Amino acid sequence: MKKRSTWLWIVAISMVVIFACAGLVGLGLWSARAFGNGGGSGLPFGDAVAVVRVEGVIVPGEAPPPNPFTGGSTGAFSETIVEQLKNAEENDAVKAVVLFVDSPGGSVFASEEITLQIKQMTKPVISAMGSVAASGGYYVSAPTQEIWASPHTLTCSIGVIMQLINVEDFAEEYGITAVTVKSGQFKDIGNPFREVSPDDMAILQSIVDEAYENFVGVVADGRGMPAEEVRTIADGRVCSGKQAQAMGLVDNLGYLQDAIDRAAELGNIDGEPRLIEYTSQDGLFEALGSALYRPSPLEELRQIINYHPGTPLMYLYTAP
Repeated sequence: MKKRSTWLWIVAISMVVIFACAGLVGLGLWSARAFGNGGGSGLPFGDAVAVVRVEGVIVPGEAPPPNPFTGGSTGAFSETIVEQLKNAEENDAVKAVVLFVDSPGGSVFASEEITLQIKQMTKPVISAMGSVAASGGYYVSAPTQEIWASPHTLTCSIGVIMQLINVEDFAEEYGITAVTVKSGQFKDIGNPFREVSPDDMAILQSIVDEAYENFVGVVADGRGMPAEEVRTIADGRVCSGKQAQAMGLVDNLGYLQDAIDRAAELGNIDGEPRLIEYTSQDGLFEALGSALYRPSPLEELRQIINYHPGTPLMYLYTAP
């Protein structure tokens, strides 16, 4: 009996130690997010460079509140990023902004929202590309004052894609019949239970072409290139950061710290700048949950399969 009691005490003490350590980790994560990334001097005052992150697929809307057990949601939510850019613009301490882009792109609508806000900024904004900044990731980078990329960044992919699923043969094989009641010929355009007709295709292609011309215009304006020159490389191809620089789509090769140093120079900051990270702040319990929670591979796969961008019209690099 005494031996069993001793083991219970050992287990209880071990649990207390584990939760205490996890609490300290969560408190550290929370405090880092709540009080910002000091960078530079580590002081909460002085001239600063703001870092706004566009990470993951670009989607419309605002980032949902973090789950207390899983932390924040993945994806680059346009309304949240726009709000962070506005905060940087209104903060007198911020002298320049670095837009860190690690994204394959995403929604045409959401990419445009971010781009319009960048164009309204009066402070220097430069982009720093991560491992991938393709399609919509390049779209939001194009209007910035300078673009920095790693030699190995996957970027470019200038173009538009719309993908529709057709399950007509599958439905027929399994005896599934879809009944559609519509008010006009094109009301069910893109219906997965019927083929896309030539007239349907003409309408959809016109929408894609319109978005494509807008993409070409944003790149031409941002890079100071003739639209015809942009079209010669805007065929959807993906390229490396080094290749993009040779084509005039990237200004400099480097990494995030190089872009931060350059932003400080453009913002006329003397010495090493203070950094302000604009991120979705988690509460203490969310930070603690993030520290403890690790999704299983099956859960991650389910998130990918269930992802719905909200629109089939995309500035998106669809990697194999």
